[in-house]
Amino acid sequence: MTQHIDIAVNLLNPSLVDKCGDIIEQAAKQHVSPLIVIGSELDESRQALNLCDQYPSQLFCTVGVHPHYASQWTNASADELTQLAKQSSVVAIGECGLDYNRDFSPRDQQRRAFSAQLELACELNMPVYMHCRDAHDDFIEIVNQYRADLPNALLHCFTGTKTELDACLAANLYIGITGWICDERRGQGLADLVKFIPNNRIMAETDAPYLLPRSMRPKPKSSKNLPQYLPFIVEEMAKLRSQDYAELAQHCYHNSRAFFNLSSTISGKQ
Repeated sequence: MTQHIDIAVNLLNPSLVDKCGDIIEQAAKQHVSPLIVIGSELDESRQALNLCDQYPSQLFCTVGVHPHYASQWTNASADELTQLAKQSSVVAIGECGLDYNRDFSPRDQQRRAFSAQLELACELNMPVYMHCRDAHDDFIEIVNQYRADLPNALLHCFTGTKTELDACLAANLYIGITGWICDERRGQGLADLVKFIPNNRIMAETDAPYLLPRSMRPKPKSSKNLPQYLPFIVEEMAKLRSQDYAELAQHCYHNSRAFFNLSSTISGKQ
């Protein structure tokens, strides 16, 4: 049996939150379990914890402040995150990072919130779940300031260049790959690069409900991405890496279990 962990599900998105039970069930039928629910600001992080309480062992979550919400970061935010992170279902600090594409928060505030969350992850000895869009130079400079004290670090939804990938791998980051790789319009650059990610650094994610794999046949009636579609992403990754599907799936699964410290929580049977 080929098992998967979806490391990025925006389950609190309005298009998903009312169907949690069904989404979890349909994903499990495709051997995609557990799911990692993303907390992108403090209130959503609290809601993510509540969801995890309703679906123990099926859901885990991150708690953090996404760069879009960095302007909300205050001196009290770190204390609030520290309290949230004490819960057993919390497996990483984040989603945090930099986004110079949208600039929903001023860049200096993005850098401040990002640095503060990396510092917190170091203090709590927790892995960090990160976002970077059009901000690589500042991103990697800040990451490298804290990297030696971070137990683990993941850049999710990687869409950068070969030079950026090399810098991330040099910093010993895990690399998350989404359905972007299945997009023949925008994903060709990533498709060319995925073969350079080592087996022990790669993970698969849907980022549901975003980035529906365009290579899916038959195409779903809805453009909404779901965790149950994760195997299609792994299949495309394996094809581009000239790698056996089951072998790559096993690497992604074990990497995800190790990163989120899930080995003692879920079965390791393949």
